[in-house]
Amino acid sequence: MNNYEVILFDLDGTLTDPKEGITKSVQYALGKMDITENNLDNLIPFIGPPLQVTFKEIFQFNEQQLEEALQFYRQRFIEKGMYENEVYEGIPELLHQLKNAGYQLAIATSKPTVFAEQILHHFKLHHYFDCIMGSELDGTRTSKGAVIEEIIKQLKLENIAQCVMIGDRSHDIIGANENDMPSIGVTFGYGSRQELEKAGATHIIDSVSEFKNLFSRISHT
Repeated sequence: MNNYEVILFDLDGTLTDPKEGITKSVQYALGKMDITENNLDNLIPFIGPPLQVTFKEIFQFNEQQLEEALQFYRQRFIEKGMYENEVYEGIPELLHQLKNAGYQLAIATSKPTVFAEQILHHFKLHHYFDCIMGSELDGTRTSKGAVIEEIIKQLKLENIAQCVMIGDRSHDIIGANENDMPSIGVTFGYGSRQELEKAGATHIIDSVSEFKNLFSRISHT
């Protein structure tokens, strides 16, 4: 068993399935910029990475276009998109078991912190976490490495080997590696096993139930 003490969770694609809210909000933003996309599945790449990065990579937006797209996205996301979301089966029970077993839990997301806090409150999961950290609305601290670094500072973490980052996309794993932190990739989100392996995940699991094999204190609960 691994001697982890502190567990950092990504939010989108790891604790919740945000597909409907994110893709519809991106679709709305694109429509406002005279770009038509009728197939929401084509917008799945927007789930996980910072939106700024994905808008640039897929649509080659310049800085002004990027700012406009983010504003349009947030218009819809704040109104309804953040609630078009679903907690993965078994996650509330897992968080309850981990917290009761004495693990310290944190959220590390590329989503703005204020949105992450609202989503976690909406689903009544906020009380499990000692720290909820994301990006700023002004576009700073969007990389997962920077988010993890800030959590390390906030929680005054010293033994990074006893911490672990859990996420479904390569940027979660890369961010952990940048901070010399072990990582767990999950394939039930929006990243493939190949993506997670290539990024260098310490462990890869395919279901929520498999977490019990990695966290010794809940293995027999």
